[in-house]
Amino acid sequence: MENGKKRLATLVGCNYPNTRNELHGCINDVLAMRDVLVNRFGFEPTNIELLTDAPGSLVMPTGVNIMSMLNQMVDRAEPGDVLFFHYSGHGTRIPSNHGFKHDEAIVPCDFNLITDMDFRRLVNRLPVGSTFTILSDSCHSGGLIDKEKEQIGPYVANPTLLSVLNCRSKIIPFDSILHHVSSLSGIQSSDISLHLLEVFGNEASIKFRSNAVQDNLGSPRSDSGILLSGCQANETSADMNPVIKGGKACGAFSNALQMVLKEHGTRISNREMIIHTREILQAQGFDQHPCLYCSDENAEAPFLWQPESSITKDD
Repeated sequence: MENGKKRLATLVGCNYPNTRNELHGCINDVLAMRDVLVNRFGFEPTNIELLTDAPGSLVMPTGVNIMSMLNQMVDRAEPGDVLFFHYSGHGTRIPSNHGFKHDEAIVPCDFNLITDMDFRRLVNRLPVGSTFTILSDSCHSGGLIDKEKEQIGPYVANPTLLSVLNCRSKIIPFDSILHHVSSLSGIQSSDISLHLLEVFGNEASIKFRSNAVQDNLGSPRSDSGILLSGCQANETSADMNPVIKGGKACGAFSNALQMVLKEHGTRISNREMIIHTREILQAQGFDQHPCLYCSDENAEAPFLWQPESSITKDD
């Protein structure tokens, strides 16, 4: 990648304050990532969009607002640009009527789900030679870019419950989501598509719209999408809320990634990043296994394609 190419980022942290689904470390995750992007990866602060549901936020991380930010970022992209999306919040799995056993989604603060198909459409719109790295610290995040190639996938052991104290999983059960959106739509049905389309209309995920709309996705682009997921598709990711004085709440995966960058600097490939975060989470007692989905070339490429000339002196 040539020096001077743009680095664009959208960072989203959802804590769902004052709800039964409240988390504690998601906003901290994206604030920490913003500092790393600016101080170690050379991102311009004006090229970083931050959305959180912190009290007093002027723009909330609703499904529409998140997709608007991501679409604007893709619209600005030129060949060679680096795009980055870090999401920390709840995720869920959707029983699908579209030919797949399960589908993965993130859960914005208004429950307007953003699915693997939405991320595929964003990746397909990128100009040739640019990259879109998605870092999703959420449950069931493996496979969050539809049809992206699996490089580091499911762990051989069966997942178990969280084994670390003062943690909760970043999952909202599908039944809870269905109950919430059905209360808004007023429709009596177990088909979540009907509820989301009634409440959000054309702003609902492409997953729930007509086959004709889905057919406009086009063919997958093998050189554009890079997904680093906090866990595999059948696992949950952990939100840590330390009780020790001075401890700061954070996502287990986001925290592990920050630890890897601190130890190894910015000279680390996407594959190495996932391997090292798995090692850290295992040593900490977490039963979640980050995964990597991308082309063979991008698996070995540096995380965020950091050029040599802008690597900081302490790396």
